[in-house]
Amino acid sequence: MRQRFLALAKALEDLRGADARLLLSLLALVFCVWAFVTVADYVTLGRAQHIDERLMRALRMPGELSKPVGPYWLPGAVRDITALGSAPVLVIFVMAVAGALATRRQYHAVVLLLAATVGGILLNDALKGLFARARPDAALHLTEVRSMSFPSGHAMESAIIYLTLAALVARLVQSRALRLYFLGVAAFLTLLVGASRVYLGVHYPSDVLAGWTAGLAWALLCWTLASYLQRRGSVEQPK
Repeated sequence: MRQRFLALAKALEDLRGADARLLLSLLALVFCVWAFVTVADYVTLGRAQHIDERLMRALRMPGELSKPVGPYWLPGAVRDITALGSAPVLVIFVMAVAGALATRRQYHAVVLLLAATVGGILLNDALKGLFARARPDAALHLTEVRSMSFPSGHAMESAIIYLTLAALVARLVQSRALRLYFLGVAAFLTLLVGASRVYLGVHYPSDVLAGWTAGLAWALLCWTLASYLQRRGSVEQPK
C-alpha cells in the first residue's frame, strides 16, 4: 500500500502544469455532479422538504408569510439583485463579452461561450421538466414566476454564464491577482442571485443549491473541453 501511495505521489509530481489543471478540473466536475445527484435524491425522496420549508419561513414574519424579514427597502433591493440572473441581463453580458472576443479574432472562444450559454439553458429546462417540482407556497412569493422549481434557473444559469465569462475575461490579462478577482466577482454574483431567489420565496434552498452545483458542473465541463482542445491545437491559445 505504501508503495502505491509513493507511486501515485511521483506520478502527480511528474504532471505538467496543464495536466494538473486538467486533472483538478475533472475532479471538481465529478464532485459537482455527485453533489447535484445527492441533492436531487433528497428532494425526490422528500427528505429536503421539511428543512426547506423551515428555512423559507424563517425569512418571513411569524404568522405572516407575505411579509419578509428585514427593513422596508430590502425586498426591492433583492428584486434588483435577482434581475442579475434574468435572461435579458445575462444575454447582454454574453453578447458584450462575445463581441470583445470577436474583435480579438478568438472565434473559437466565442463559439465556446455561446455553446455554454445555450447548452446550459437547455439543460436547465430539461432538468426542470424531469423533476417537475412545484414552487413554494404562493403566499411566500415576492415576485412573479412561471416555470417549475427544481433546479433554480437563475442560480444555474448565472453560475454557468458568470463563471464562464470570468474565465474567458481572465485569459485576457496577465496578472494572476486580477484573474482571481474576476472569478471571485463572478462567484459572488452567483451566490447573491441564488440567495435572492430564496428570500423572494420563489425557490427552496435545495433548488438553489442544485442550481449552483449543476451550473458549476456545466461550466467546468466547458472549461475542461476547451483546455483539451487547446492542447490538441484545435482551439486557439489565449492571447
